[in-house]
Amino acid sequence: MRNQNKSLTRGLQILKEILFSNTPLTAVMLCQKLDIDKSTMSRLITSLMNEGFIKYLGNSKEIVKADIMDIMTSQASQDILIERSQDLLEDIFNLTNECVYLAINDNNSLLYLNQIDNSTRVIKMRNSIGSYSPLHCTALGKVILAYSDIDISLLDLNEYTKNSLLKTRYLQKELNNVLENKYALEQEEFEYGLSSLAVPIFDYENTFLGAVGISGLSARLSQESLHSVALQILKLSSKKIRI
Repeated sequence: MRNQNKSLTRGLQILKEILFSNTPLTAVMLCQKLDIDKSTMSRLITSLMNEGFIKYLGNSKEIVKADIMDIMTSQASQDILIERSQDLLEDIFNLTNECVYLAINDNNSLLYLNQIDNSTRVIKMRNSIGSYSPLHCTALGKVILAYSDIDISLLDLNEYTKNSLLKTRYLQKELNNVLENKYALEQEEFEYGLSSLAVPIFDYENTFLGAVGISGLSARLSQESLHSVALQILKLSSKKIRI
C-alpha cells in the first residue's frame, strides 16, 4: 500500500509539472525536477499516457497535457461557475419573475450553462441548458462579445428575424452601447415574440466570467421595462463571484 501511495504521489507530481508548464517537458527534465530515476519516470509516464492524461508532442520526446485535461478543466470550471452563481440567478428570478439564464462563450457560440424558471405560468421558456445560440442576436451573446476579445468580423451574422443585426458596424455600435450601459438588450432579434436582457458577471480579480440575464415574451418585456429592470439586475450582479 505504501508503494502504491508513493507511485500515486509521484504520478500526480509529474502531471502537475506538465499541466503548469508553459513549455513542453521531456522525461529527462522531469527526472531532474522531481528527483525521480529514469526507470520509475518511464513507467509513470507510460501509465499517464495510457490513461489519456498526457501525450507526446508530434513525433518528439516532448510531453504535453492531452486534450482530456482541457476538457476536464473546462468542465470543472463550468460546474464551479454554475454552483457559485446559483444564488444570483435565484435573486434575479425573484426580482423579475422571468426565466433567468447563465451563459458563456464556447467556440464563438453562446452556451447555456444554467436556467431558472420557477414561475407558475402555463407557457414557459423551453429548457436551454446545454444548448447553443448565436452571439450577435441575443442579449447574453452581446454581453459576451462586448467583454471578450472575439473578432466580430469573423462571425456569421445570420438573419433570424427582421430585427437581427446583419452588419459588423451595426453590431459594433451595439457593443459600444453595452460597454457604456453595462447591460445588453435584445428585442425579437433571435426569435419573434421574445425579448431579453443580460449583464456581465466577474470574479474577485475582475475577470469576466460570462453573462446572466432574463428572457420572456415581448408583450411583457417592453424596451422601457427592460431598461428599468436592467438597473436593478446590475445591482444584484455587482457582487463578485468567487471561483
